[in-house]
Amino acid sequence: MAGDFLETENSTLDVKNLDLEKYRKMVRNFIDMHSYNSALFWADKIVSITNDAYDVYWLAQCMFLLRQYHRGAHLIRSRGLEKTNSLCHYIASLCLYEGKDYSEALSVLDLQLNNINDTSEMNQSTDTMVPGMNHNMKSALLLLKGRVYESLENRALAADCYKGALLADVHCYDAFLNLSQHQMMDSSTEKSLVDSLPLKEQCKSQSDLLFTRTLYQSMIKKYDAPSLTVLPDNLDMLVARAERLYYGCSYKKCFNITEQVLSRDPYHTACLPLHIACLVEMNKSNKLFKLAHELVDLYPDNAIAWYAVGCYYYLIGRSDPARRFLGKATSLDKLFLPAWLMYGHSFAVENEHDQAMAAYFNAFNLFKGCHLPALYVGLECGLTNNARLASKFFDLALSIAQEDPFVMHEMGVIAYQNHNYTVAENCFMDALTKVKQLGGEIIADKWEPLLNNLGHVNRKLKKYEEALEFHKQALVVAPMKASTFCCIGYIQALTGDLDSAVNYFHKTLALKRDDSFATTMLSYVIEQLIDESPPFPGAGDVYIKFNAKPKKVSWDMCSSSSTPPSRLRGIIQGTIVNPAQDVDIENNDSSDMMDLTTSPTASHESFEIELHDENTS
Repeated sequence: MAGDFLETENSTLDVKNLDLEKYRKMVRNFIDMHSYNSALFWADKIVSITNDAYDVYWLAQCMFLLRQYHRGAHLIRSRGLEKTNSLCHYIASLCLYEGKDYSEALSVLDLQLNNINDTSEMNQSTDTMVPGMNHNMKSALLLLKGRVYESLENRALAADCYKGALLADVHCYDAFLNLSQHQMMDSSTEKSLVDSLPLKEQCKSQSDLLFTRTLYQSMIKKYDAPSLTVLPDNLDMLVARAERLYYGCSYKKCFNITEQVLSRDPYHTACLPLHIACLVEMNKSNKLFKLAHELVDLYPDNAIAWYAVGCYYYLIGRSDPARRFLGKATSLDKLFLPAWLMYGHSFAVENEHDQAMAAYFNAFNLFKGCHLPALYVGLECGLTNNARLASKFFDLALSIAQEDPFVMHEMGVIAYQNHNYTVAENCFMDALTKVKQLGGEIIADKWEPLLNNLGHVNRKLKKYEEALEFHKQALVVAPMKASTFCCIGYIQALTGDLDSAVNYFHKTLALKRDDSFATTMLSYVIEQLIDESPPFPGAGDVYIKFNAKPKKVSWDMCSSSSTPPSRLRGIIQGTIVNPAQDVDIENNDSSDMMDLTTSPTASHESFEIELHDENTS
């Protein structure tokens, strides 16, 4: 036996006798086990033996997995395989992209895409080249080309490539994710794209078709629930449901779902921004502090970690460190929308309108399919008394997101300021209808100003009963709001129910002692009651009434503003942030409008009213 071994050892090795399939499987197994150096070593030896294109492809694949991008691209291009083999072409393009050689990657991609005339033919050739590999090569190439364009900041062409990739392969979720997460399409375009997908041609059964369509419908902008529900316990579907609740300002319900998701997957990337937004809205600074520290320890190179830190400092009122950490988040990932929006909010909360608008404009240029930057620019324009420019940005936001109730509300505010009370009423009613669709019949307390605004506009239209009903609804969702009691008292005074008016003005002053309007109105109404009541029973015609002179009363509600409105709405996306409009009109007739803000004391309202004694001739 020893002699045989020595004879074999001294004999010439014939590599043709090697079982190359065994070594190829070995390379795949090492890749599956993430032993990339072992895979590279044996793949290199196989290429030395065969110099076959597919063996070269797997060698380049190993180099790519080891982040040796330029080496992998050189391996393919030195043999000219990027011109003759689709898989080698793809891995070469991918290496050039990851190596940040975008112009070369684009030229290589264009060369191959120009040669593809029929998708099915390309798929068939790919399947023949590598048994078991049945992905859509054209879709993969278009997806990669979109990423290259996005790196070159040509987002319009990138969006076209992503759409092409999704149409070529309806199951290419990467393309769908980039389109939706990077806010490249407005809500109507998203719906049109999902409806136009060739599902019948690419799905093998009706169940497959419905399954794919329902999943995509659940992932687009969350203003409507999908007609069908699928996988209700799936984490992605739970996050989509939480986003719909967040858009309806049902923060507690949304928070419960995000906690449920994070209990099963503590670092779910789609859930974390939404969860952070809920923590800010619910003022849970301790939980946000703990989460931010965990994320920074685990993911110091991820934008979400520093975004959480910035949100924490924003929540506790320290804008300077908030801006510093949010700026770091945007430098790590310039396409992380929540960080850009929160960066703008950190200026807006201190009434630095120009810097806030600059941040929102940056976000608007990056995310053409998101309405929030345009909405916030409009809000800042309104705060600087530029109502006409604010209206233009609200129109732009409405064209992007036709079903967002916040945009509808702000359009109503602009219409009210322009004395278009009927238009304002329609906008507010549309917003209220959408709020009920998003959150159910139980309206969140965040929408209390919307109900009060409906009361104001109905009062302007002399529909006092409807106005009173809306104010009472506002009182139900926010029971301790002094301004709502004052509004009810004001309408009671206008309708002649002076006893009830006195009662409501007293309640207003019990909640807010320094309410000058309530104090003035209470004095006036009491004078009216004294004037109308006889000094003693049976006085009859002996009692001479003195007619009260017309009085002009100025109402400057919350004139001493406290905390500016919070604007975090994550998604978000998400997202997510809650728009606020400070309404402060000097016109004596039209400025009795409450604004939608986070802080109960952050509403600025100024208007003058004129009350006349009905007996005055």
